[in-house]
Amino acid sequence: MVDPTGRNLIFIGMPGSGKSTIGVLVAKRLGMGFIDTDLLIQEQAGRTLQEIVDQDGYVALRQIEEQVLLALDVHNQVISTGGSAVYSDAAMQHLKRNGTVVFLDISLETVIHRIGDYSLRGISRRPDQSLAELFEERFALYTRYADLTIKGECFNQDQLCEAIIRKL
Repeated sequence: MVDPTGRNLIFIGMPGSGKSTIGVLVAKRLGMGFIDTDLLIQEQAGRTLQEIVDQDGYVALRQIEEQVLLALDVHNQVISTGGSAVYSDAAMQHLKRNGTVVFLDISLETVIHRIGDYSLRGISRRPDQSLAELFEERFALYTRYADLTIKGECFNQDQLCEAIIRKL
């Protein structure tokens, strides 16, 4: 089922939406590679996302993320992006040139339930910004860039994978 055009599949969404977990499962089912850009950021920076935010601020994390995304030149990969990837129009346009962007849409309540103490997650947000405000701000960006939106909380992992693959 490998895409003969070599197009990528890019997952966007809030932390806790399943981008990495579902991304790996979809990659296996479709015979594609898998890339988690949060791990690439940590590898390039030599520290965790939370350490970047704590030491240099959320803007620095977004700048590193943009550099990592713009440097990606891959084919036939499932790419799990960080939740803040959508803050860079240049990066999103770069990803969309050779890929289909899938927004894993979950409610704020589900985000809170799944991620628990978000202060440990390396989430790129302004210090004065609540999770609810961040959710609302990002939702508009996720819907802007999405080629396909999948409601992520109504399914178990297998059902979600199947729903994504069916809609491609």
